[in-house]
Amino acid sequence: MKIKQFAALPFGVVAFVLLGFTQADEILTKEKGATVINTSTLATDVEGYVGPTPLKIYIKAGTVEKIEPLENYETPKYFALVKRDLLQKWNGLTAKKAATLKVDVATGATYSSTAVIENVKRGLEFYNKKGKKKQR
Repeated sequence: MKIKQFAALPFGVVAFVLLGFTQADEILTKEKGATVINTSTLATDVEGYVGPTPLKIYIKAGTVEKIEPLENYETPKYFALVKRDLLQKWNGLTAKKAATLKVDVATGATYSSTAVIENVKRGLEFYNKKGKKKQR
């Protein structure tokens, strides 16, 4: 993995860009019999209201089991709407059907919702192209 320094932040904090970190083995893992897609590096350009909204998508036997948000900086009050109204929409669907599902944004949390929807879409597209082979 290559690391490139690109900006110094206040108080001596340095930000890094991870280059070459999109290999299937780093995105796709196994947990308790499920294939897990981590969208942290699949959707680095997708941002909610405050920043990235990465997810873990759990797929078991070709079906979406659950979607969990990873650490993000979205406003908790609004992201709670996304968690309540949006994340379960794909549960129980095959990965193929879930990838094409049209989902409305959570009212009051448009930016966060849009980012989560795009993360799910990219994660499921990745799974449908590369993950099915690894799940066996």
